[in-house]
Amino acid sequence: MKHMTFKKKYLAASMSLLLGGTLISTANAQEEAPAAQDDLEVIQVKGIRGSLMRAMDIKRDGQGVVDAISAEEMGKFPDTNIAESLQRIPGVTISRKNGEGSQITVRGFGPDFNLVTLNGRQMPGTGNTRSYDLENLSSDGVSALELYKTGRANVPSGGLGATVNIITAKPLNSPGLKYVVSAKGIYDESNVEGDDITPELSALYSNTFADNTLGVAISLSMQQRNFQQQSANVPGWQADQSLGTTTDFIDLRPDASSLEEDTLDGSLEDGKAGHSYLPRQISYNINNVDRTRVNGMATLQYAPRDDMTFTLDYVYSEAETATNGQGFGIWFNFGGNINSYELDERGSAISLTESSNDFAHSANVETLLVESDSIGFNFEWQATDSIHVEFDYHDSKTTTDNGADKGTGHSGNVILAPNNIVSKTYDFSAGGIPQFDIIWPNGAEEADPADFDPLFAQFGRAEGKSTIEQIQLDTEWVNPNDSFLTAVQFGVANTDQYFGGYSANNGNVGPNGYNGNEAVFPDSMFTRTDTGDFLDEFSNGGSNLVTNYYYTFDYAEVIARMQDYFGFDTDPLNPDFGTNSKADLTEETQSAYLAADMYFEIADMPMDVSVGVRYEKTDVTSLVLQDSVEDYLVWSNPTEWQMRYRPSDGGIVTFLGEHDVVLPNLDIKLEVTDDIVARFSASKTITRAPLGNLVGARSLSGSPKPGGRTGASGNTNLLPFESTNLDLSFEYYYSEGSYASLGYFRKDVKNFIQNSFTTITVDGLRDPYIGPRAIQAEADVIARGEQATDGAIWQQIIDNGGGVDDACCETQIVRQSDDDPLVEWLVSQPSNGEKKMVDGIEFAIQHLFGETGFGAGFNMTLVDGDVNYDTENFSVQSPLNGLSDSANVQVFYEKDGLSAKLTYAWRDSYLIGIGQAQGTAEAPPQFFKEYEQYDLSVNYDVSENLTVFFEGLNLTNETEEGYGRYEEQFLFARQYGTRYNLGARYSF
Repeated sequence: MKHMTFKKKYLAASMSLLLGGTLISTANAQEEAPAAQDDLEVIQVKGIRGSLMRAMDIKRDGQGVVDAISAEEMGKFPDTNIAESLQRIPGVTISRKNGEGSQITVRGFGPDFNLVTLNGRQMPGTGNTRSYDLENLSSDGVSALELYKTGRANVPSGGLGATVNIITAKPLNSPGLKYVVSAKGIYDESNVEGDDITPELSALYSNTFADNTLGVAISLSMQQRNFQQQSANVPGWQADQSLGTTTDFIDLRPDASSLEEDTLDGSLEDGKAGHSYLPRQISYNINNVDRTRVNGMATLQYAPRDDMTFTLDYVYSEAETATNGQGFGIWFNFGGNINSYELDERGSAISLTESSNDFAHSANVETLLVESDSIGFNFEWQATDSIHVEFDYHDSKTTTDNGADKGTGHSGNVILAPNNIVSKTYDFSAGGIPQFDIIWPNGAEEADPADFDPLFAQFGRAEGKSTIEQIQLDTEWVNPNDSFLTAVQFGVANTDQYFGGYSANNGNVGPNGYNGNEAVFPDSMFTRTDTGDFLDEFSNGGSNLVTNYYYTFDYAEVIARMQDYFGFDTDPLNPDFGTNSKADLTEETQSAYLAADMYFEIADMPMDVSVGVRYEKTDVTSLVLQDSVEDYLVWSNPTEWQMRYRPSDGGIVTFLGEHDVVLPNLDIKLEVTDDIVARFSASKTITRAPLGNLVGARSLSGSPKPGGRTGASGNTNLLPFESTNLDLSFEYYYSEGSYASLGYFRKDVKNFIQNSFTTITVDGLRDPYIGPRAIQAEADVIARGEQATDGAIWQQIIDNGGGVDDACCETQIVRQSDDDPLVEWLVSQPSNGEKKMVDGIEFAIQHLFGETGFGAGFNMTLVDGDVNYDTENFSVQSPLNGLSDSANVQVFYEKDGLSAKLTYAWRDSYLIGIGQAQGTAEAPPQFFKEYEQYDLSVNYDVSENLTVFFEGLNLTNETEEGYGRYEEQFLFARQYGTRYNLGARYSF
């Protein structure tokens, strides 16, 4: 057994260099570290080179497919963001939020399929998801990241794609006094309203006392970032609306003279084959963002004896993102008022012209506060030379408050506009940013501030809470004898997860339509602004926009004037405010595992085998309390609809669900030569359904416009996604710090969650859009020889005496009546369905060029399967979000106190998800276009203790784009800008 003894000591020595990190499954490695350090001369290699070497050692010595990222030195991680670091691992891609890495996709499986643990503990997610938001945790206090791509019996379940373990510093693993302080200034070239340079400060202190039996580690960091997000947005495309009679049209769809009816709504389509697609609206938005992130970590360790260690730790993070936004744009009616159009060969509108409506301007405020904390206790005991016991407990919590603005106490939005447009045009014929043009009355060239009339204001607040309380007991027996069975592990755990939330929204308040209230706002309140550098990284952006101006105004002043004039409540915490709903969900999971490690030699080739099984049983309880219920529909103005609510009886409805799973795993590692390692792994892993899908409540759209009468319902009995995994890989470690690896993986996943759609009616909810008043009004408009637009029909209903006074604002509205037909709602509910397969190839190479100081790394992942979205299929589909090929490159130089690293990340286009905010009922897709990014970091050691550094992020100012079923169906374009950091780090 000399081979196994050597390998354990080698692994322990390698891990001692991880600045206090420990692997989830190598608890006793910590106990062996002192002995290993006595036998080996440990030379700690710092910097980029040392980080890559330590990560390579973890990969080589791990069971199954394991990748890691190590800190370059205490308090210095390879990237400023944890997610940005993880994307350097083969098979890992990231999604970005606010211009920085936020969540990970592994082997094509998105954030909800990957489990994030902190020191081996499952952490609560943010919002409705189980996914921990990595952008809210600073990398400064992190020692290492481990990523397990294959299932392990002793790792908590949930990571069908992968399990990521974040390791923080442990003082007793790195004895002595150490501290690091760092300060940097952040310059974001997109910033307009905030400070040009914002601070990022961090400090890390670690020390041991009483002959290294007592240790303390504290890490603190604060980052403030001011930036601007610019975007263009089309919130949805709807298929097969009636195009009406047009005087000017181009339809490039193939002829199909035998086609008598359109397949979706039965309307005649001029003998053209295929569907037609029209956009809902186009808006340009400018969001000025002030984001502050605060992190704190504290660890206290006590080792009264060599065989016993007590650890108490606390982790806290707070991220506050305050947004002050302005927007402007044009509302379309899916062709309802159409005058002319051009459709391409697949039916997407390249251009269209509609009559009437408004040049909408909006202002919005929102403050999102996310707070997370975790307190944990760990006890490790080497009971005998062969038996190791570990007890772990933690209580972790994440809360979100959307509407946490200290001044307003809500998230809010207000829309003002001149509502006197003659006609407006959507144009995407030149690509880039979609354009719109406006024809004004009396030949005017631009909008007049005197014509700005309020449409409505809307206020809301949403608070959420997610907690996990977990108790784990792990034991390991190491065979002291020379036998093929080297170790046995056994453990049990109980995990209680809670997810709850409260939301309040008052719907549309104020005039509820353009009703001649221009006098509410003086002309002096509006400032004309040129588009200038707005979206100037895109073709046809900036000053080249056709409508290259907009008006800005102060949100607070608008709300104050409207509230004074119309009177309405803006306080979402008021119990009588709008509609309020609450939901609670609890999951209790009991688990047990048994695993064994074995060692063989086959033809003089060492082979390590690990086999295990994990059993879990989960009970789900969903409690729903709705303070108000749907009462009636209101057609409040030509383009806006509202659901009105009444108080409910306050009853609580309970929904129950349960499931259990058996998760086996087998890992085989064969050392073909001293330099070549072959691996085979087979395992079963799961990911539980998103928390939001398990809540049993049903909800209907609060803005029930025609074409948007939708609803959603949860399903507490959803089964987990369950994957059977196979991995085969070969690794060649040909030189110090250098290796190449090639791997194949396959995942067969059953219980894919898909949304089934059902058309329902709800007693008491009726539709004035197709009722007798609307039919009569349409006939009256046509009889006058006018176009029967929605606006004309609405106004004619009012003129015919079919309107009523709105108690809110003394204006006329069209309220449902008893002779209107019931509204048909298309309600979706998640259910378990198909079985799908994903497979792919991962390749990585890392090379250090001797003592020259140069090094490079490259990795690529190619993924495929039967999980892609079929753009020509209009039935319900259950594709895999996030599936895409990816590649990463890094080159660096590190010598004589100077280090420089250039990194490149590429991700192919991928499916974001199913459903568009204002898309058609058949749930059209959203795709993200191919994306790439270059980052640069340069460090120079002024002295042994002082380092100055420069970082450049998104050097080429890459932008983000999204589209619908086809690339011609534009959904969004976003522009952030390049960030530069300049700072210094002092360590001792």
